[in-house]
Parts: sequence; C-alpha cells; structure tokens
Amino acid sequence: MTTVHHRTASVDGLDVFWREAGPAEAPVLLLLHGYPSSSHMFRHLIPALADRFRVIAPDLVGFGRSSAPSVEDFDYTFAALADVTRRFLATIGVSRYAIYVQDYGAPVGWRLALADPHAVTGVVTQNGNAYEEGFVPSFWDTIWADAAERTDATRDALRPALRRDAVEWQYTHGVPDPSAVDPDAWEHDLALLARPGQDDVQLALFRDYATNRELYPAVHAWLRGSRVPLLAVWGRNDEIFAAAGAEAFRRDAPHARIELVDGGHFLLESHLDEVVAAIGEWHPRA
Repeated sequence: MTTVHHRTASVDGLDVFWREAGPAEAPVLLLLHGYPSSSHMFRHLIPALADRFRVIAPDLVGFGRSSAPSVEDFDYTFAALADVTRRFLATIGVSRYAIYVQDYGAPVGWRLALADPHAVTGVVTQNGNAYEEGFVPSFWDTIWADAAERTDATRDALRPALRRDAVEWQYTHGVPDPSAVDPDAWEHDLALLARPGQDDVQLALFRDYATNRELYPAVHAWLRGSRVPLLAVWGRNDEIFAAAGAEAFRRDAPHARIELVDGGHFLLESHLDEVVAAIGEWHPRA
C-alpha cells in the first residue's frame, strides 16, 4: 500500500497544506486542483502515480487545509495564488517539475510556466483551459458580464455557483452513471465553502478569472517554443470547459496527445483508470 503523506509548510506567514507520495528522487509531478475542490480531488490519483513520480498536490490558498485569510488580508487573484505556489515550491526545494492542471489549476500552472519557462518539464491538462474555444457560454457569460460591468448586481449574479446544487452539478453532470461519483467528494467541498468569509473569497476569484484570458497568447507562445510533452485528457461532456478546448491545444502543441473520455468536469471521480492509463503513456522531460 502506498503511503500518502500530509504536510504543511509556512510560506511568508501562510500555511500551505499538501499531499505527497513517491520516491524523493523521482521526477516531480505537481497536481493543481480546481474550484471548489482541493488536493482532496487527487486522493485516488496520488497513490496510482507514486510508483513513477514524486507526486505533490498542494491546496491553493483559500482552499482545503491551506490558510484562507479574509479578502481584506489577502489579494485573491490568480496571480497571487500562483505566486504563493511558486514560493511554496521553493520552500520545499522543488525547482523542476511537470504539472497536472484542472480547472483553476490551469491558470496557476500557466503562470508558473511563464515565470520560469524551463522549470516545467511536461503538462497534463484535465479540463484545464487555455483557449477561447474551451469556454461554454452558458456557464461563462455571467462571469464575462461581471468582468465588463463590475456592479453589485453582476457580482450577485455569480452567487448561484456557490450553491449546493451547483457544486453537485459540477461533479455529476455529463457522467454516464452518476452513481459512480462518491457524494463525499462534493460534501467535502461544501463543508469548506461553508466557512466564514468563503463567499467573498470565491467571488473575488470569479471576478478575477477574466485576467486568465489575457495570458493565453503568452501561454500559446510558451507551448510552441518549449514543445513540452503535453497530454490533454478531458471529460468530453464537461459544460464548463468544452472538449473543443482540448482539441485546440494541437494548434500550439502539434505533438500533443488528446484523449476525450466519456465523463464530465471532475473526471477523476468517475474515470480514474482511464486517466491513469493515459498518463502511463505520457513522458515528461527528464
């Protein structure tokens, strides 16, 4: 049985919690989670990959067991999340790594790559977007409207994404057999979302998401220039980030492998074996 360690590092006064497994000398695979989850979403993936990688899965600030300061005490932007993650890696002595990105993990991972282009040895993107084609309008139009207008009304229109039904939908929508998804996954997320101040934290990140689109040309240039090994393994039925977003990686990474799986946004909950098999055929740089 693989031992998964649960650790906390202090990063400039913030606690960053992470899960880790695998040999200390193995290549590092950094797992970056999405909304509204945490490293908990990787609880089954970590031991499945630990024979090959030193797997490191941090909770982003504001999520999971990492510090979640108030919006008055921390600037909840994707740039800030990436900066803390970069300093966390330096704190634990990691300077070279591949990334597995999902949802919010993608804009954090892209910022790490742009800040240190030679540090990232490969990319697995599991419903982690980098292209306009990936945005499903029915989900994103409310966020774009808020980015354009910045009113109390447009901010309040974002609140339904925090509701129980919306969180459960993210896990079960597009899954052929929803009974395969463990309800404890979203109950774990909802318990953390219920903490005081979390509404403001998550609304701040919703409102900052438009800044990620501005990075896409630089991300595309990095993909073209670096030619890092890239695997896009994607739930084809995701109605947050469409399968077209996976196919689009071929424009800037023609060597990419694209695997579309008959699942939804949180693919690991229903199709873990397929994801592990796809990663088994992907090889980051040494």
